[in-house]
Amino acid sequence: KLVGSVCFETNREAVATAVQRVAGMLQRSDQLDKVEQYRRREARKKGSVEARLKAAIQSQLDGVRTGLTQLHNALCDVKDIQNSLADVSKDWRQSINTIENLKDVKDAVVQHSQLASAVENLKNIFSVPEIVKETHELIERGELLQAHRRLMDLECSRDDLMYEQYRMDSRNAHDMNLIRAYFDHVQGLSDELAKQLWLVIQRTLVTVRRDPTLLVSAMRVIEREEKIDRRMLDRKRQTGFIPPGRPKAWKNRMNEVLEGTVSARIESTQSETRDSDKMWLVRLLELTRKYVLDDLVVVKNLVVQCFPPHYNTFQLFFDLYRCALSARVQELTTEKLEANEIVSLLTWVLNTYQSVEMMGHPDLQPECDIKQLEPLLPQEVVDRLLSEYMKTFTSNITGWLRKALETDKKDWQRDTEPEADQDGYYQTTLPAIVFQMFEQNLQVAAQISEEFKEEVLKLCLKQMTSFLVRYRDEVVAYKEEHLKDRQLPQFYVQYMIAIINNCQTFKESINSLKRKYSHSTDPTPNDAAIEKTLSEVAKEGCQFLLDEVFLDLENHLNDLLTRKWLTGCHAVDTICVTVEDYFNDFAKIKKPYNQEMTAEAHRRVVVEYLKAVVQKRITFKNAEERKDGAERMIKEAEQFSFLFKKLSGEDTDWLCGSITAIAEVFKLTDPSLLFLEVSTLVSKYPDIRSEHIVALLAVRGDASRDMRQTIVETLNQSKPSISTRSSPVFRDITVPTIATMTAMAVPKLLK
Repeated sequence: KLVGSVCFETNREAVATAVQRVAGMLQRSDQLDKVEQYRRREARKKGSVEARLKAAIQSQLDGVRTGLTQLHNALCDVKDIQNSLADVSKDWRQSINTIENLKDVKDAVVQHSQLASAVENLKNIFSVPEIVKETHELIERGELLQAHRRLMDLECSRDDLMYEQYRMDSRNAHDMNLIRAYFDHVQGLSDELAKQLWLVIQRTLVTVRRDPTLLVSAMRVIEREEKIDRRMLDRKRQTGFIPPGRPKAWKNRMNEVLEGTVSARIESTQSETRDSDKMWLVRLLELTRKYVLDDLVVVKNLVVQCFPPHYNTFQLFFDLYRCALSARVQELTTEKLEANEIVSLLTWVLNTYQSVEMMGHPDLQPECDIKQLEPLLPQEVVDRLLSEYMKTFTSNITGWLRKALETDKKDWQRDTEPEADQDGYYQTTLPAIVFQMFEQNLQVAAQISEEFKEEVLKLCLKQMTSFLVRYRDEVVAYKEEHLKDRQLPQFYVQYMIAIINNCQTFKESINSLKRKYSHSTDPTPNDAAIEKTLSEVAKEGCQFLLDEVFLDLENHLNDLLTRKWLTGCHAVDTICVTVEDYFNDFAKIKKPYNQEMTAEAHRRVVVEYLKAVVQKRITFKNAEERKDGAERMIKEAEQFSFLFKKLSGEDTDWLCGSITAIAEVFKLTDPSLLFLEVSTLVSKYPDIRSEHIVALLAVRGDASRDMRQTIVETLNQSKPSISTRSSPVFRDITVPTIATMTAMAVPKLLK
């Protein structure tokens, strides 16, 4: 029913499709004339489809027929095999008794095999003593291949007999021992031959140049033994029997001999100790480098040709030398190395080892790839050595700096002037010694690594910071000692100048070191401390020299603005001559310190002069004295201005103009105009205080108390602000009180 329903449905769909197609063909009236043509065309299509359908069905039927035939044939074959297996099973059951009856035949076959082996080796068995003797002679003559050939014959005879005995009766130890005893000398010959082989292998690098044939023979013998070892091991896996002395594993033994030879070669480079030669380690490392390079070149060019290709000979020797080197340098690290020895060792391990002078040498390329080299020392060992070096270096550099400073201090006491550089500036050897020391250690550190060089530079700068603090203390002590007796040391001024110049040299040298040995431009914590300390040392040195100048000027400064001065003393002339004389020496101070020192000397001279004015050492009695004093002050201001302009080459009117301005106050003849003149003074020098004005008016001598009070009060009400552009002149000048003046006068009276 289901099939009928499907067929009915299919027919209905076919009729509907046909109707639709016919309707599509006959949509116009003119198409009715072509009905017959359409019918024939559709008939042809139908015939074609039916033909293809029949062909497909026929093909399927042929395939089914073939499959059925093959299945039938397979079934017949299975039945035949089943019958054959049944026949085999029946025959096997019937032949069990027959096989048991053939045991005697089997034993006879085994015995025949043993006898055949014995007959085959009979000649060798009877000639064993003779062959042993010949083999021994061949070994002594160095004919290794012939000796090994006879040894193989002896071993083959022995092994075959023992194998047959093992097959016949593996538990019969008596017969086994009998065979082993008869061939007892064979093992001795094997050991003797091996001994000769190891001598040749030990002298590989020499033998390959003198008699490469001997080395090739030794390698052929080892290769033969390796093949026999493999064959014997295969037979052991099959039968359980292995001849005595097998496996010989001569290839492994060869590797052990080569390893010992390479280790001995590396260890032989040390011919001296620290006690006999301070450069023992440098010599040892250089010899090691030369030996390793020469040996590997020989291996690459000669030895490789004598070894079998599958031995990978160059890599074998390369690994042996690397392991021996690693063991040797690790052994050296366990010794108590000095700082320079640590640097030499690390430089060799981290740089020389991989350089073109050793493993990167062109003669070793391309077999030796330095990019694949393993480090000779573990990183923790390298870090430990670097840490030890830094500790030792820190201790050493502290001692070196201390000794350098002590030497420089001794130079300060010399009876000769300090040396001058090419520009004529005084200097001592301290900066050169210190920075030569730093430079040498940084060059050494740079050989190890860039990172380590940066660490050493940081340590140098850190030590420099501490050193400069000590340097400053020693300079102060030098000045204090000089003040106890100003005649000693003889060249105190010159050496103080050299100390000031050293500060500038230190700055330049530090900057040079940082540019040369540091890739970082960022300031370090030590930079500010070093800069500050050097500036303080230089500034204090300049101050000490100026103190020296003003100690010599003290008496002459005390004569200023006194009755003696008014009557015509030459205090200012002496001051100018003395200052100029000192500054002839100060010209050997480097910039910018000489300029700063000249400016400070100028300021101090003017301030001391103004102090003499406000200390009221003199009170003018009349207009004539005021005129004479004012004119003298103007003249002396011009002298100061000329002197310091000559020394500095800069404008000096500002400071010296304060003396001239005060002189104008003194010179004024009409007291009613005092307020205007004082106002002019205050406008030029706004840092002047009321007590200064009172003192000036007191020195003038004709201003009443009321006038002074009026002028001061009026000026206080309209006092201009202090300009930040001009340096203060009166700020550090104090006006002494009555008590202070009394205290200053008592010593003079007593004197």
